Amino acid sequence: MIETPFFLGITWVTAICLIILCVLLLFSALASASETAFFSLLPNDINEMENSDKRADKLVLELRNKPKEFLATILITNNLVNVTITIFSVYIMSRMFNLAANPVWAFIINVVVVTSLLLIFGEMIPKITAAKKARQLTTALAPTIRVLVIIFKPLSNLMVKSTMIIDKRLAKKNANPLSINDLTTAVDITTAEETPDEERSMLQGIATFGEKEVSDIMQPRVKLFAVKYTTKFEHLIELIIENGFSRIPVYEDTLDEIKGILYVKDLLPHLEEPDFQWQNLLRPAFFVPENKKINDLFQDFRAKKIHIAIVVDEYGGTSGLVTMEDVLEEIVGDISDEFDVVAENQNYKKIDDKTYIFQAQTSLVDFCKVFDINEFYFEDIKGESDTLAGLILEMEGRIPQAGFSTSYKEFAFQIEKADKRRIIEIKVVYNEKPEE
Repeated sequence: MIETPFFLGITWVTAICLIILCVLLLFSALASASETAFFSLLPNDINEMENSDKRADKLVLELRNKPKEFLATILITNNLVNVTITIFSVYIMSRMFNLAANPVWAFIINVVVVTSLLLIFGEMIPKITAAKKARQLTTALAPTIRVLVIIFKPLSNLMVKSTMIIDKRLAKKNANPLSINDLTTAVDITTAEETPDEERSMLQGIATFGEKEVSDIMQPRVKLFAVKYTTKFEHLIELIIENGFSRIPVYEDTLDEIKGILYVKDLLPHLEEPDFQWQNLLRPAFFVPENKKINDLFQDFRAKKIHIAIVVDEYGGTSGLVTMEDVLEEIVGDISDEFDVVAENQNYKKIDDKTYIFQAQTSLVDFCKVFDINEFYFEDIKGESDTLAGLILEMEGRIPQAGFSTSYKEFAFQIEKADKRRIIEIKVVYNEKPEE
């Protein structure tokens, strides 16, 4: 009995089928590439297409405006091509090899080899290439895809309509709003590498705007400048000139008893009047809780046409002060004026490129801005604290004395000044990790 060889050779029919298989692989690659390319276009690319007069650009935008129809067409095309590739590959292998006598090799060739070819040449390589050259591929493939949309329109419409019922049911179940991580991730995805840091920071500020509370941005009580209700007019003018604020809280006996807000501009007509009763010019104070969201506070500021609010704790005591400028700085970054240089020098002093002396009451948000790090850098250890001193207290669980040292990640902290009740100054050494 003559044994049939494993390799049966290549006939002209097999050769033609191999050529057709290669063409089908090319079609599969183009279908996969078009799916990735159309949804990898950057905002700048879309803006350029909207302002372009080229027919290909207009066609790309037209296809993007109907994403469900476009995706249905691509899926139909890709699946038809892949099924055809599978059928042709089985036929070709059966003509080239004696698979009946070798079931193991039949499995390896028909499953492993064909699947690898589809994954590598039909999916992975095309999608990687399409993500890098999305603009060129979309304009080149748009006319072909438009023809496919027309050919498969009956099938694609059937698919789109059949999924509408599922979409409605899922929409009702998944009615939860986007989380802050979702928004931050969306900003990272949609901003290109060449996007300026200022624009990226602004987008991230907008994304996190709705999650921040008043306590995160307020000026704490210990840094609050206020005047007593019984202050003489002459002394009041001296205090105003010395501190340079345009709106000043006024208290009766303690800061927990805020009587109102004094607007310095209201005093201008009365500067020449000795012993003027300035208390009559007080305006009502606007009180907000510590846990109020800053986007709600912003709406309140707009509705009431005010720029300042007193922050109170759960017991009604004064926690601090927040202004419209504090809210806006969370989006646009620091807003500098003629007084900010002084304020910055009061918050910290730079010794060298790595060493700084900070006031202990510096907010963690401002601290992170100085070193250009993420404002959630200390989230794991900060607990309820909002200041640098509070961070040290959370880490140690006690009030450390002068000379005490501790560290966290790239930062080394040393207490420079302290008393029995509070930390006053902290020396910070920042050992930045080199970029990989």
